[in-house]
Amino acid sequence: MKKGVFITFEGNDGAGKTTIMKLVKEELESQGYEVVSTREPGGSAIAESIRNLILDVNNTNMDARCEALLYAASRRQHLVEIVLPALKENKIVLCDRFLDSSLAYQGFARQIGVQEVLDINKFAIDDILPDRTIFLSVSVETGKKRMDSRGEKNRLDLEESDFHKRVRQGYQNLIETYPERIKVVSAEADVNTVFQNTLTEVLKVISLYE
Repeated sequence: MKKGVFITFEGNDGAGKTTIMKLVKEELESQGYEVVSTREPGGSAIAESIRNLILDVNNTNMDARCEALLYAASRRQHLVEIVLPALKENKIVLCDRFLDSSLAYQGFARQIGVQEVLDINKFAIDDILPDRTIFLSVSVETGKKRMDSRGEKNRLDLEESDFHKRVRQGYQNLIETYPERIKVVSAEADVNTVFQNTLTEVLKVISLYE
């Protein structure tokens, strides 16, 4: 690789990001690429500690702005410890969630303002944005069925349906705002179909830097 490639995976809850990203990583490694797979919030020891605080089901009284700030803090630590070093080594970084999650969840769904959350995160990410974002698209109804089937839920999973509908609308707004960066892949189909369609988009962006 001539340079590192930063690819993020987004989607409302139940979209299957973790599963698809794992399959993409395995396939890329089988093709000889060096790949770092990580997640947000989390990815490093300090960031994972913040993740546990954010997603703890006992923290239902967490203020929306506090939540947004914690996500930004976790993102900063994760960026400097995991993402940037890997990119400097010209590796491919696959990340389960990044900036767009904060804009959709806290900015839009929590209704504290997309621009306000973006401003918080500009300080955290220092203008580092993904080379490509894959948005795995499922309906709120499909997402809920998948969340229900996986059992244990975190604090955000427990939100009412209206919240998850706002998250989905928040993502739709971002897709329309950043059409060159965010590529939509339907995640309603079977796992293999979603994987193959996602892999196609991932290989497109990788080819730009080989």
